[in-house]
Amino acid sequence: MKEILRIYNSKKQLIKSRLNDFKNLSAEEKFNEFLFCLLTPQSNAQKCWRAVEEISKIKNINELEIKEILKTRTRFHNNKTEYISEGYKNWNNVKSKLSEKNIPELRNWLAKNVKGYGLKEAGHFLRNIGISDNKITILDRHILRNLKKLNIIAEEKIKSPKHYLEIEQSFLKFSEQIKIPVDELDLLWWSQENGEIFK
Repeated sequence: MKEILRIYNSKKQLIKSRLNDFKNLSAEEKFNEFLFCLLTPQSNAQKCWRAVEEISKIKNINELEIKEILKTRTRFHNNKTEYISEGYKNWNNVKSKLSEKNIPELRNWLAKNVKGYGLKEAGHFLRNIGISDNKITILDRHILRNLKKLNIIAEEKIKSPKHYLEIEQSFLKFSEQIKIPVDELDLLWWSQENGEIFK
C-alpha cells in the first residue's frame, strides 16, 4: 500500500494532467476515442491508436481500406472492421446520449447498443472523453493483475457481466480506502506496466 502511494505521488501531476486532457477534446477527437476503444480488446493500444489516425484520413470511408489498415495493427481485424463501419453509422446516436448524467447507466447503454463494446470498452471510452467521473472502472488485464496481487480478487478472470460489476465494486471500495480516484489508479498501474501514461 505504501509503495502504491509513493509511486502515485511521484506521478500524480502527470496523471491529473492527462485526465484533464481527456476533458478538453474536440468533437472529432471524441469520435476517434470512440473508434479507438472498438479496437483495443486483446490488441496493442499504441498500434490501435495509429490505426485510428490512419482511418481518420480516409475521405470516403469503406470497409476495404479499414481492413487494410487494421490487418497489421490489431487482432481480429475482420470483426473490428465491421465494428468501425457500424461505429460510423451509430455515432450520432451515441453522441446524443453523452449528456446523460447517470454514468453507470450510460456505460451500460453503450455496452448494449454499440457493436464491439462490452462493459470494459464502454467504460474505457467514457474515461477517454473525460466523463467517467470515477463512477465506473475499466477492468483491463493490468487492473485485474494488480487487484489479484493485492488479494482484492481471487483470480484474474471475469466470468460474466454480473461478475464484472462485483469486481468493479471491490475496485471502487479499494480506491476509496487508498484515497486515489479509480481513473488515476488505472493510469498509474498502466504506466507501471507500460512505461508511459497513455490512454
